[in-house]
Amino acid sequence: MKHSELKKLKFRAVSIETIHFFFVIVILAGCAFNSTVESAIGQETHTNKLVIYTDRGKETISRNIYGHFSEHLGRCVYEGFWVGEDSPIPNTRGIRNDVVEALKKIKIPVLRWPGGCFADEYHWKEGIGPRQNRPAMLNTHWGMVKETNAFGTHEFLDLCEQLDCDAYIAGNVGSGTVEEMQDWVEYMTFDGDSDMANLRRANGRDKPWRVKYFGVGNENWGCGGNMTAEYYSDLYNRFQTYVRSYSGNRIVKVACGPGSVNYHWMTVVMERCHQRMDAISLHHYVRGSGDWTIKGSATKFDEKEWFALMKNTLTIYPLLKDNIEIMDKIDPQGRVDLFVDEWGTWWDAEPGTNPAFLYQQNTLRDAVSCGIFLNAFNKHCRRVKMANIAQTNNVLQAMILTKGEKMILTPTYHVFEMYKVHQDATLLQVDLDCGDYKFGDEKVPSFDVSSSKDKSGKIHISLCNLDPSNPTDVSCKLLGTEPANVSGRVLTADDMTAHNTFDEPETIKPAVFSDFSLNGDMLAVKLPAKSVVVLEIK
Repeated sequence: MKHSELKKLKFRAVSIETIHFFFVIVILAGCAFNSTVESAIGQETHTNKLVIYTDRGKETISRNIYGHFSEHLGRCVYEGFWVGEDSPIPNTRGIRNDVVEALKKIKIPVLRWPGGCFADEYHWKEGIGPRQNRPAMLNTHWGMVKETNAFGTHEFLDLCEQLDCDAYIAGNVGSGTVEEMQDWVEYMTFDGDSDMANLRRANGRDKPWRVKYFGVGNENWGCGGNMTAEYYSDLYNRFQTYVRSYSGNRIVKVACGPGSVNYHWMTVVMERCHQRMDAISLHHYVRGSGDWTIKGSATKFDEKEWFALMKNTLTIYPLLKDNIEIMDKIDPQGRVDLFVDEWGTWWDAEPGTNPAFLYQQNTLRDAVSCGIFLNAFNKHCRRVKMANIAQTNNVLQAMILTKGEKMILTPTYHVFEMYKVHQDATLLQVDLDCGDYKFGDEKVPSFDVSSSKDKSGKIHISLCNLDPSNPTDVSCKLLGTEPANVSGRVLTADDMTAHNTFDEPETIKPAVFSDFSLNGDMLAVKLPAKSVVVLEIK
């Protein structure tokens, strides 16, 4: 073979190898590119799978899960509820009308009073009779301010009647006596001839009130006396003996349970007292930090603090599970109820206000946290029969903020208004397979859900998207029903710090939601970022 032909042959072989190598590289690169694209698309369009068994419900979601809590703390009672008969603010017997009407719109079922820490230094006899004759006291827990006792037993029970809700009274174990507690119950509920009943009549109330719930102490492991579980159990058994049901009024006796994770307290009190209680309490507050001593601003925060609150709020699930397991072991018949009678977010007081008054603003972040809490209570309604958010007006995660004659509704109020459809409805079983909301090296489920069916057969689904930046798709199968119509409402905003002010009271409020489609029993939903959505299915 000539040299020139050999050279051409070698060149052709090299060219073929080069071309082959080039195609291999292209193919591999293409595969890698496709893999990357598929991964990216998968992250962006991840469809969460939700199954709702519309015919499997058996437990009822008690309306009292949507209860409230008011303490003699800051401006919760005074200005929040009470303005006095001579106030230019429209009122009924001293109780402001606008607040009453707002709470009636969310179907307030039960109101807890007078505390909180204040309960275990409150002496009820100082709060009855002509107001000008009532002695003042020092509110040592909340700012060392003068408590006038202008708002007492008669005023509180009048408020409950105006609200058409049940009364839940917290009795004084920390600094009170057995006789004092016994007299209070008799004063409020006895219809016969006795010194206490006649004293009530002399103070203007002939017929007794119906007082359904009575707490024997509050946070007695802390501000209510710094007691051990063993010591409190002995006191509970003693005090509750004299909390009697008079004249057809049947009182539900509530023992002081733990604050957040204190399983020793729950175990000891349940073991020693469960036969003499009807319910036991649980308190749980959350913040945007892993350090309980750091609260942070209610309105000035970044995604790190947003994520921390979502993560901390989700701790309500294992907390309920673990406490209910203790209760189930000691009380397998399920006779004793669990009342989460203080819960919510806790931030630094608003700048320029008395830090002891715990006045804080309320943003979309609080609203999403609230939705998670309520979903958790709904899903544990076998034992959780009451919950009371802290607090109703002007304190902590309030429903309502007031400033003189002005009143605004917070994002948390709007969640309660949207979720009121769950009251006394049947809890529906749900199965959820969802993606994660990631921040840094941590992650939490991207959304949270609960569902119920009301007495008319309407199904409601409450969904919270925890991710503040990304919408999420939800593919929901409605087993056991043939839905004909779907409607929805959403609470969200462009800014995670969105909140209502007295100058702009409607910055954030519910709106019509329609980003869904129905195909047979399949419901496809796109949840907006940082949102609370409630769907109604007929």
